Amino acid sequence: MKDQLINTYSGKKVFITGHTGFKGAWLVKILHLLGAEVKGYALAPQTEYDLYNLINGDKLCDSITADLRDRNKLLSEIREFKPDYVFHLAAQPLVRMSYSIPSETFEVNAIGTANLLDGIRTLDKNCNVILITTDKVYHNNEWVYPYRETDRLGGYDPYSASKACAELVIDSYRNSFFNLTDFNSHKKLISVGRAGNVIGGGDWSENRLLPDIAKSLIKGNKVLVRNPKSVRPWQHVLEPLFGYLLLGLKMSNESNQLHGAYNFGPYNEDVLSVGQIVKLAIQYWGIGDFENAEQQNQLHEAGILKLDISKAESELGWKPQLSAKKAVEMTIEWYKVFSIDKSNISKFTEVQISNYLNLL
Repeated sequence: MKDQLINTYSGKKVFITGHTGFKGAWLVKILHLLGAEVKGYALAPQTEYDLYNLINGDKLCDSITADLRDRNKLLSEIREFKPDYVFHLAAQPLVRMSYSIPSETFEVNAIGTANLLDGIRTLDKNCNVILITTDKVYHNNEWVYPYRETDRLGGYDPYSASKACAELVIDSYRNSFFNLTDFNSHKKLISVGRAGNVIGGGDWSENRLLPDIAKSLIKGNKVLVRNPKSVRPWQHVLEPLFGYLLLGLKMSNESNQLHGAYNFGPYNEDVLSVGQIVKLAIQYWGIGDFENAEQQNQLHEAGILKLDISKAESELGWKPQLSAKKAVEMTIEWYKVFSIDKSNISKFTEVQISNYLNLL
């Protein structure tokens, strides 16, 4: 699989939106190692400790600092670069923040996606497009059954609803402008990746479990646990990223056979509660404690969420390589290295990628 990925992406032009973010920075590093020519389009990193800065991202890609809502700028950059592949990761990705900036969340996640697809329409060449949404696009019935790609979409909070809106935008563009019946004319394939709760080193976002745990442990503070009983499909960031890359590979090799949505998540036995994840993180850190910080009348967040990954397994040959425990261990190991020697973190990030590649 490693050789197939190199053969697919080496020397190819890859356009990434959201390349300065957590998942985007990991993807930039991976594609650089695979030999791709990368152009990124995103807002500037927020702090000097953002993963993108720690891996010297500006040396790994051509970085464009701009807003996804700037349609003219986005279209211009896409037309000028003429990508072979597009990975759309840019988003307002936080559930709790979406309650504070709901209209902006819808603008970025839904209209921003439309702007990107308008840019794709201007290309007169083959291009494989992988648009990343989330496991939270599904209308959540709070049941124990894992959601399949054909299940109803919806969203309680503005973030989840905005991503479901983005999926409707994608579906409309796929039918209207990138229809398979006219593939030989437009030469575009449009697929969607829906990932579970992604963890890994370099995520410093507010109100996210592993970043909050890492910040507390680094400072020697108690870990405050907001929703200890909530159940999520936890997975290391490398799992879905290589799923997206495999999807791009398959889209290239199998032409217009792949043109839809795919879930990327862990096996059911690795769907753990927040409380279980916190205990594992403290165990791997080696010292620390936690405290239940549940509040009355707090903002609504899903209680249970699982993904059915059988479609990705059967059509792509993708499967999880890491258990949830291993994902937490790798994440905590990254933050421990960061706390000891920040100058070594870029190399350590590369080591984790290389070790994962050897599992494929």
